[in-house]
Amino acid sequence: MAKKKPRSKKGGSSGPGQARGGKKPDLPGEPKEARGPESAATGPKDALPTNVDSIRQLVDLMVENDLNEIDIAHGETKILLKRGGVVSDRGAAPAPDAAAPQAADEGPAEQELVEITSPMVGTFFASPSPDSDPYVTVGAGVSEDTVICIVEAMKVMNEIRAEYTGTIAEVCVKDAQPVEFGQVLFKVKPA
Repeated sequence: MAKKKPRSKKGGSSGPGQARGGKKPDLPGEPKEARGPESAATGPKDALPTNVDSIRQLVDLMVENDLNEIDIAHGETKILLKRGGVVSDRGAAPAPDAAAPQAADEGPAEQELVEITSPMVGTFFASPSPDSDPYVTVGAGVSEDTVICIVEAMKVMNEIRAEYTGTIAEVCVKDAQPVEFGQVLFKVKPA
């Protein structure tokens, strides 16, 4: 039995994973954009595909696999895609006019109350610090500029003002409770 002589790499023979001419072979299911330098839209051979079609493919993968975030980095190129989040919460919040017909069905005392809602998603705090008294309690008088609570969003403490003059009739949430955009925080009896 004759031994095979090793081929020289000079003679144009292909190494593993390469076709003649130094190009990678077409792999089934591999998009042409991801193959290398022959695609002008992708740039250098080792760069991430950054054309619109490739981004759309990534978004489709996110939807198909129910992913909220994809973070891909290769060299100095980085792609970060996020979907969902706060925007959908704001769109789902009931409009103030939608609450008006419900108020007509309630008793006469409820009709007089005005709702103060959260302007953002975050965490409700009734006082400026854990060992302080709450900003307001039931029966407290408030004016339009009175700070009534804090809603923390993304490590920022946002002071919420009453925006009405009257008396606090009900505190609708507990201290350190997560709140949604449009959620009722207080009910105020207008003066």
